[in-house]
Amino acid sequence: MKLSTQLPYSDDPVAGATRIVELEKAGLDVVWVAEAYSYDAVSLMGFLAARTERLEIGSGILPIYSRTPTLTAMTAAGLDALSGGRALLGLGTSGPQVIEGFHGVPFDKPVTRTREVIEICRQVWRREKIDHHGLYDIPLSGGTGLGKPLKLINHPLRERIPIWVAALGDRNVEMTAELAEGWLPHVVVPERMEQAFGDTLRAGAAKRDPALGPLQMTGGGFLALEEEMWEPARQAARGMYALYVGGMGARGKNFYNTVMQRQGWGDAAKLVQDLYLDGKPQEAAAALPDEFIDQATLIGPPSFVKERIAALHEAGITHLQVNAVTNDAPKILGQVREWLP
Repeated sequence: MKLSTQLPYSDDPVAGATRIVELEKAGLDVVWVAEAYSYDAVSLMGFLAARTERLEIGSGILPIYSRTPTLTAMTAAGLDALSGGRALLGLGTSGPQVIEGFHGVPFDKPVTRTREVIEICRQVWRREKIDHHGLYDIPLSGGTGLGKPLKLINHPLRERIPIWVAALGDRNVEMTAELAEGWLPHVVVPERMEQAFGDTLRAGAAKRDPALGPLQMTGGGFLALEEEMWEPARQAARGMYALYVGGMGARGKNFYNTVMQRQGWGDAAKLVQDLYLDGKPQEAAAALPDEFIDQATLIGPPSFVKERIAALHEAGITHLQVNAVTNDAPKILGQVREWLP
């Protein structure tokens, strides 16, 4: 198991990067850099590449709608070269709320677009001339007529940069299990992985190229070992999950809400969404079942956290993803690092 975390959203990314440098020294293996509607991920990843030595640096995630596939490939190749082969390309669709509301781009055919982006990225890294005609039309047909297939000028450090996909829906999860090196689920409840995703993951794995190796997966959650931090961590978890389950989408169009329903908390998912969309975020957070919070986080004494790590490992999680709530993150992460199988 590897140990990973996310660079927190902040108005001061330099301070955030300094904290990640400290966590690298404590044993952190991977940092994921988000790009929702905050600072762009690529600038921060380049800065982290310069500040760190061995840490893998992943985009978590680059939305596929806001860049062309070839630009995404160029960006990943550049980051990989700058970091000495430490880049991870995390891709995802995001959702209509961000893609249409912030970028002004239609949110359409997410699974097909993701598949084509993966195919084109790998062609670029192999320095093949790009001649792709699907949802993405490269070279553009019907333009000036002057476009011609081109290949990347540079020789990438690696022709196979690991691609991770943030997928929640059945078709997208199946495609991820077929094509990607890694999977970035939102909330992993190990006891309910089979119920929520088992059949879909197996369907994708049946079509998987053995050369890709086993599918890598992140899972974990808010982490708190010190007793005085347990309640603040639980409240932080409730606030974040209420935002996603309740507010990241409309009724009937919220991927995070659907996953919680599939994990067996259908009534609670509906209640959380109703409260959140009615302008009651605190009530929505309080409505999340205690069982859900306990099983989706790493909050409690060391013996409990060790049990949760073992359950995640048993469920197939390869990267323990943590968000430490503590006054001494390097110490806590160093302690957890020693417990990883």
